Amino acid sequence: MLDLKLIRTETDFVKEKLATRGVDAQEIDDLLALDQKRRDLIVKSETMKANRNTVSDEISQLKRNKEDASDKIEQMKQVSADIKSLDEQLTTIAEDVSDKTSRLPNIPNDEVPVGLTEDGSVELRKWGEIPTFADFKPKSHWEIGEDLGILDFERGAKVSGSRFLYYVGQGARLERAIYNFFLDENEKAGFTEVLPPYMVNSESMFGTGQFPKFKEDVYSLKEADETLIPTAEVPLVNYYRDEVIPTEKLPVYFTALTPAFRSEAGSAGRDTRGLIRLHQFNKVEMVKFTKPEDSWNELESLTTHAEELLQKLGLAYHVITLTTGDMSFTAAMTHDLEVWLPFQDRYREISSCSNTTDFQARRAHIQYRDDNGKLQYVHTLNGSGLAVGRTVAAVLENYQNADGTVDIPEALQPYMGGQTKITKED
Repeated sequence: MLDLKLIRTETDFVKEKLATRGVDAQEIDDLLALDQKRRDLIVKSETMKANRNTVSDEISQLKRNKEDASDKIEQMKQVSADIKSLDEQLTTIAEDVSDKTSRLPNIPNDEVPVGLTEDGSVELRKWGEIPTFADFKPKSHWEIGEDLGILDFERGAKVSGSRFLYYVGQGARLERAIYNFFLDENEKAGFTEVLPPYMVNSESMFGTGQFPKFKEDVYSLKEADETLIPTAEVPLVNYYRDEVIPTEKLPVYFTALTPAFRSEAGSAGRDTRGLIRLHQFNKVEMVKFTKPEDSWNELESLTTHAEELLQKLGLAYHVITLTTGDMSFTAAMTHDLEVWLPFQDRYREISSCSNTTDFQARRAHIQYRDDNGKLQYVHTLNGSGLAVGRTVAAVLENYQNADGTVDIPEALQPYMGGQTKITKED
């Protein structure tokens, strides 16, 4: 959440920055007008309360002197009723101010390319050789998986609906090998593994920015204040919600393997086949809590670590910086890693690494004490390390052979019991 004081004092700056994210300046004006009304009512209410206190003292004095105080008592009854009405208005307006503020996205860093769509994203670097298939035309990962008998989309749809599947046999083992590899590599990089809850309450969803604006993108329980997590970022960031992190602990690095549940609202017709856009998928998440002065270096190290995972798997990729309009709601800057998928003949996202600055920390009220002992908001960062299903897709497509088998990347072979090739299931 943005600092309301910043919006008041640097209004033109905020309008200019948020315009690059599609926010109309009128939204800012409406918020400030409402906030001014709230502040005016606070002054009026406090003035009336001070007057009531003064008159109450006068009434007490009249009673001590055995004088008639009935007029003043009646007067104060009306004043008390007026104060109650004002306070009720204040509560409503304060909630409206909070709601409007909570729907404004983070302010983008000055180095983020400006654009309201994904067009204009800047490629930072590439790595790896794009594979060539001289003797055969590469197949899609879903065709490879179905032919090998390791991915079963038909039964997934029968049991749960579209965009669900079964991993079978070597497919299930490959998925497990990939996420165990990621977790082990993340631990080597200093991340503490966490096994978090898979359901969270509304305060947690608000803290990381999914609520109130993106409720249609998630699965929530009707009979309880619980939502299935869309990413482990939610429970990991909220681990410290409403807490002051001891300064000596910073930076804190967390990693977790969890399922992610997404309704994929608004994605009708996109990636309807395969592992790219499912309603349930596994993801290894990385989250960092840092001091503000360290967060930009931490973003680069987070991105570099995610790259190293792809490098160890021998998968070609590139890194791009997303535009202001293509970043997530909470991000101040995002580097996307996109892995090469031969069947699609293009790069596809496999990780997003973002610095959310103090945006999430303000919403979740996560602080630390600076060198002067003053409470400050931490900066939070998050990144996929990596999306497991998309990594399975990349392995199947990049390591496929003409005979329908798939070679297993060397880094994964220890996790596959020494197996070097995936062959057709009996």
